[in-house]
Amino acid sequence: MFNIRLNSKDNQSGKVVYNAGIVQNIVALAVAEVEGALPLQGKKSGISLFLEKDGIYADVSVVVKYGYNVPELAYRIQQSIKQNVENMTRYKVAAVDVHIQDVLFEDTASAEAVEKEEEEHSEENE
Repeated sequence: MFNIRLNSKDNQSGKVVYNAGIVQNIVALAVAEVEGALPLQGKKSGISLFLEKDGIYADVSVVVKYGYNVPELAYRIQQSIKQNVENMTRYKVAAVDVHIQDVLFEDTASAEAVEKEEEEHSEENE
């Protein structure tokens, strides 16, 4: 765990320190804002942050819903993370790498089975 220090450019005394956990939560919220993307669940959140001199490097693993354009979705995730972290912490984001871990398919088989069963039931009643 690391702390991120931000020195104010104006002549105010003191400094702001961001805990990496706070930045990680901001990244998770930014991913959740993007329609069609889901952050990984469980002990590992799928978010890794690296602090370098030129800014924060983020590696984010996500699950995407079926039917979304993956390159466009990854770009929207990158933009959302960059915008949220920079606006909320005023810290520079150097790079965001998005790793697609899985595609979530809706349970279409069960929906088709219910429709077929309803059709058969309506034919029997006629």
